[in-house]
Amino acid sequence: MGRRNEHTREELRQIALEAAEELVATHGLVGVSARKVASRIGYTVGSLYMVFRNFDDLILQVNERTLDALHARLADTVVEQLPPATAIRALANSYIAFALAEPNRWLAIYQHRLPRGEAVPTSFGEKVARMFDLVQQQLMRLCPQRPTHDSTLAARALWSGIHGVCILGLDQKLEVVGGHSIEAVTGSLLDQYLAGFSQ
Repeated sequence: MGRRNEHTREELRQIALEAAEELVATHGLVGVSARKVASRIGYTVGSLYMVFRNFDDLILQVNERTLDALHARLADTVVEQLPPATAIRALANSYIAFALAEPNRWLAIYQHRLPRGEAVPTSFGEKVARMFDLVQQQLMRLCPQRPTHDSTLAARALWSGIHGVCILGLDQKLEVVGGHSIEAVTGSLLDQYLAGFSQ
């Protein structure tokens, strides 16, 4: 780590984000604080607030980096022109694999709450929407005769279901109610939903 005056503002932002990201990955959202991030990079807490509006801004930017990584993983899954139903299953499997491999980073996206009255940045919403778009594109290929708004709603409904299965699986709640794996429950959800949507 160089001396403080060797870093530009952008360099400081990047090393702070990397440090916070490592803390989230290792300890979860509860294990991150401005003091811990500053200590890890050899700066003061006050220095962090020269490049971030506040601690929530730091966490939002960490979560946006996770969303970028997740989107890249999902987009790679459908680079090849797979049949739409196969592509949707591949997207689901990739989403689950990311959640299982990076549970703390994945959970931090959904666990972080902004103070009451503070709006989520547009950039964050756009990054979330990109993932729904990947699913929606495949649903539109699967049933091109359906109106676009049907596919828009279906993408959100289907992915909300898959997200819920991931949450229950990570909390080991699926084991309590029958011992089925995340993959098996997701497969059943996809079978039933896609069959109904295709009718």
